[in-house]
Amino acid sequence: MALPPIVSATIQSAVLSATSNILAQVLTAYQTETSLVIDWVPVFQFVLYSFINVPPNFLWQDLLESAFPAYHMSPTPDAIASAVANDEKALEREEKEGKLVEPKLNIKNTAIKMVLDQTIGAAINTFLFSLFMHSIQAAMTRPLGAPLSNPDQSIRYLTTRGAIDYGKVDWLGVVARSRAEFFPLLVAGWGVWPFVSLINFAFVKSIEGRNLVTSLAGVGWGVYVSLVAAR
Repeated sequence: MALPPIVSATIQSAVLSATSNILAQVLTAYQTETSLVIDWVPVFQFVLYSFINVPPNFLWQDLLESAFPAYHMSPTPDAIASAVANDEKALEREEKEGKLVEPKLNIKNTAIKMVLDQTIGAAINTFLFSLFMHSIQAAMTRPLGAPLSNPDQSIRYLTTRGAIDYGKVDWLGVVARSRAEFFPLLVAGWGVWPFVSLINFAFVKSIEGRNLVTSLAGVGWGVYVSLVAAR
């Protein structure tokens, strides 16, 4: 039995989030000329964020599409020509063949969706990403030299009791750091996501397909934010 689209999209995004974080670690090891040892703690953090973040974003995209449909039905050129010529037989034939109308891109709705997605949607997603990452990093602090602090011990660390302790989080500090990096991340995102949104809204008709395009583009973006989060 097929999974609901929102579930499939969430799992798909989680897998690609893990991939992007691992790629970021590979890139860091290459740049610093150090041995590669995958730290599964940040991989876990990015996967967890996907499970939390994707469902509401899926619903957000569904809401945008419902409010501002990308396509509307418009008469085909053949139907218009037949109507102008008052050729009823040709119109009847085109109706039987399903050639009276065709889907046509609604440019106004596409523009509205892009603006809403890249302002309200982008602002909320950017701030919540920073808030989540800074808070969970603080909740999973592993001081150097502490037991299970090394990357090669990360799986053991994740399975220990109390691996996530939000009692250790300085929320004022988390909010301050999130605010400080909000505009740099938002502006960096505007170099990528408007183009992804344009492709999605103009050429991809299903919400599932749009999520796939977004997730694939998100691999590269995920590498970038993984590097930012690791600073």
